[in-house]
Amino acid sequence: MSRVGKKVIEIPKDVKVSITESVIEVQGPKGKLTATVPQGVAFKLEDGKLTAERQSNAYTALHGTARALVANAVTGVSKGFTQEMDIVGVGYKAELKGRAIIFSLGYSHLIEFVLPDGVTARIEKLQRTINQYQTTIILSAIDKHLLGQTAANIHKLRKPDAYKGKGVRYAGRYLKLKPGKTGK
Repeated sequence: MSRVGKKVIEIPKDVKVSITESVIEVQGPKGKLTATVPQGVAFKLEDGKLTAERQSNAYTALHGTARALVANAVTGVSKGFTQEMDIVGVGYKAELKGRAIIFSLGYSHLIEFVLPDGVTARIEKLQRTINQYQTTIILSAIDKHLLGQTAANIHKLRKPDAYKGKGVRYAGRYLKLKPGKTGK
């Protein structure tokens, strides 16, 4: 049995949901999203609560997935999603110019990363020590999938080094560093 599929989705008062056979449209204060419903799963809206039901046990895997996609759409249009990324390294920095982020990540050239439509970014510089700053990029969007893919593409520009940890990291995630060479 899918435990995720059985959970009820609470619909906030300022969110409107319209259900068709294969698509669910969710509209709220932050925007509008659509979620496709796979065959074999149906949604019912009663008293501000949305429930997912499957036709048979053959659709167990799709039951939980469809419910999670619709729940993410409801959360996205009401609250939105954010992802923080840290840039760690001497001389590593980022600058926001319009819809593009210009990175300096230790390569011989600057990297220009154009943000997709629906994703916004802001950059904060925090002082860690006297002469050292840490740059944090805060990405926000209403679509969780698009936000995660954008963060993964930024992370791929310069993955953290295994020895010093320099590169673009996800904020709040632990990074295990390898020990360096030891002298005699």
